[in-house]
Amino acid sequence: MSAVHAPFPCIVGVPRSGTTLLRLMLDAHPQFAIPPETGFLPRAARLSPPLFLRTRLFDLLTHFPRSAPNWADFHMDASEFQQALWQIRPFTVAEGVRAFYRLYAQHHRKTRSGDKTPLYALEMPAIRRLLPEARFIHVIRDGRDVALSLRKTWFTPSQEMAELARYWMRVVTKARAYGRSSGAYLELRYEDLLSGGEDSLRAICRFVELDFDPCMMEYWKGAPKRLEEHEGRYRRDGAVVVTREQRLKQQRLTTQAPEPSRAGAWREAMSAQEAAIFSDVAGRLLLELGYGH
Repeated sequence: MSAVHAPFPCIVGVPRSGTTLLRLMLDAHPQFAIPPETGFLPRAARLSPPLFLRTRLFDLLTHFPRSAPNWADFHMDASEFQQALWQIRPFTVAEGVRAFYRLYAQHHRKTRSGDKTPLYALEMPAIRRLLPEARFIHVIRDGRDVALSLRKTWFTPSQEMAELARYWMRVVTKARAYGRSSGAYLELRYEDLLSGGEDSLRAICRFVELDFDPCMMEYWKGAPKRLEEHEGRYRRDGAVVVTREQRLKQQRLTTQAPEPSRAGAWREAMSAQEAAIFSDVAGRLLLELGYGH
């Protein structure tokens, strides 16, 4: 960890594993503001000096991804961010990225920030090189529940159960492999967050050097307002990728108190055939993680 910068939590995991739930829990802390998904850190980590580095970083963050930029989600003034970049002396990409998160936290009257972008699970080494203070929190959920949830989204990698099982297994396995060697990794279960979560949140607070605050347990009270940040996504030609309403509907359960019955929903919602297909592909990992059959 950097001797200068406070630990920077990065919430990762397979999409639909509870990363938004944990984002809102941390964001409820009086010191933390966690933005909607960013996506740009791996690209930022690969920017090479020296020419026009500030301009290139500004362009990357405010127009990422090129196909359907997400800058509107942050509700930040691009010119304010640009001005902050020009005040950095000497300039580095890492300091430019930190300026983005610092501004975001300040806009919410908080002192610290972090990130929640699930598929950073596949990019942890690059992010750690860019931000040595990064500490990864990997949320793991029963892959069968993940698969059923993913199939309802606009970003699902497939409708086929075998492919969804391979996807879940690949992301979880890669994240765990890097985490075990990084010294900056904490693993927790979505199911534990649903069943109360205080022990998990206390462990996270220790991990990122933060005092636990009970208000984190009542995150859902502020969740509706925080989720209002989510805007519709549009391609450069104006075509709709996903509407604001669709995004809010997708996260509606995070506006309610955690309900343990959501764990293991696959037992009622998944056919025996699809459960067998998932187990054929990823059964060993399910057992290793304690989910059983």
